Amino acid sequence: MNNYYFTKDTSIGKITVEEIDEYISGIYFGDFSEISDEIYLKKNTETIENVFLQLEEYFEGKRQEFDIKILIRGTEFQKKVWNALMEIPYGKAVSYKYIAEKIGNPNASRAVGNANNKNRIMILIPCHRVISKDGKLVGYAGGLDKKKKLLEIEKINIKKRCL
Repeated sequence: MNNYYFTKDTSIGKITVEEIDEYISGIYFGDFSEISDEIYLKKNTETIENVFLQLEEYFEGKRQEFDIKILIRGTEFQKKVWNALMEIPYGKAVSYKYIAEKIGNPNASRAVGNANNKNRIMILIPCHRVISKDGKLVGYAGGLDKKKKLLEIEKINIKKRCL
């Protein structure tokens, strides 16, 4: 197995990308120091560089969808939640309750929040598009400032495309 990671400065701060055998297995805000050099080799591979390129295009409003192979690791429930997140359209935000209902478990709003918190592939699996039922920004592993920024990027670029 070929496991790599690399951290780079982007227009919205440092991001670390993880790769396992040419599949992206993690995207994190910051310099993710918990990655073990015994398991992952620090290297900016072609796959990782492609992710950084597509992320910058997204941050600049030039990209709404990603063309990246991802490796989703989690429980069956988490995978259900994350697959539902990938169906949320660019520029739209939904509630935790909405996702719970979408996966057929209407009383699982809190569990949906926990699954979001365990999402290793931020932005590509857009957990930033999930907000509280009353419209407040809550719970984002990357920090609420990053969640707000990502939602603003999408909102601004939706407006630009409509003009």
